[in-house]
Amino acid sequence: MSHFLQTPVPVAMLNDSAAHPPGNDPPPPLGAGAKGRPGGRRLADLLPRVASGLVLAAVALVSVWRGGAVFAVAWFAAASAVGLEWQNLIGALRPRLRFLVAAAALAATSYFAAQGALVPACGVLGLGAAALALAAGQGRRLWAFGGLIYAGSLIVSVNALYAAPGFGPRAMFWLFATVWGADVFAYFGGRLIGGPKLWPRVSPSKTWSGTLSGIFAGALIGALVGVQGLDAARFAAPVFALGVVAALVSQAGDIFESKVKRRFGAKDSSSLIPGHGGFMDRLDGFLAAAAFAAAFAVLHGLASATPSLFLRF
Repeated sequence: MSHFLQTPVPVAMLNDSAAHPPGNDPPPPLGAGAKGRPGGRRLADLLPRVASGLVLAAVALVSVWRGGAVFAVAWFAAASAVGLEWQNLIGALRPRLRFLVAAAALAATSYFAAQGALVPACGVLGLGAAALALAAGQGRRLWAFGGLIYAGSLIVSVNALYAAPGFGPRAMFWLFATVWGADVFAYFGGRLIGGPKLWPRVSPSKTWSGTLSGIFAGALIGALVGVQGLDAARFAAPVFALGVVAALVSQAGDIFESKVKRRFGAKDSSSLIPGHGGFMDRLDGFLAAAAFAAAFAVLHGLASATPSLFLRF
């Protein structure tokens, strides 16, 4: 911030009186009044947040609808943005080299994951993370390693969930509905209800009321979407229960990303997305929930992982 001139109080008062006589304050510039009020500021912050959120949601939905190369490229791009933001955030040595290694490792991970070869995808991701750790230098090796695993887990998770014909799109739409519902209702629930903060030191704006509202609403919306075309009487309750855990994990992912940013003294991971900051800021909850859902599915041991989200309870 710029330094203010330290003017003695009496002179400052005289100058202020001369420039702005009592009752004669100049009107604010045209269009600035609403923005100067708290409600106007909230609206100014909300509009770009909603607009950018709608664009990103449309890209995600189209990727699932089109599938194939569109799906693979869209999620590779998202994971790459997350990975590069993380590598920039930690401020380690050799940034250009780390960016190149991260992009190459994520591209190879995406190639194998899109073919359904999840084990080679994870192997390539681990090798790339090890190379990043070597390049990052003392004190940042673990952060560089973990950052690539964090970003690459998005690629592996969404490809694992999308792999099963018929169930893949259902799993992705369920995940979208659960996480987006949790985010939206947490945002508005916290502002409308207010109350005690969840963890002020890490996430100053997050409240208990907003978090709990988001978890319940996300699970409910996810269940409504997930059981479409299935026996609702049989699947609604278990899919809702699964959604509660997924929404809870997504909120934990949001807090984790906030803690990482606080560790490196950053408010946002970048300024790429108006109203949201960066891709890490926008995808933190989804990334965590996707990893949980993919792990839940794979651990059930079916040949095709995704049906276990809905058929194994």
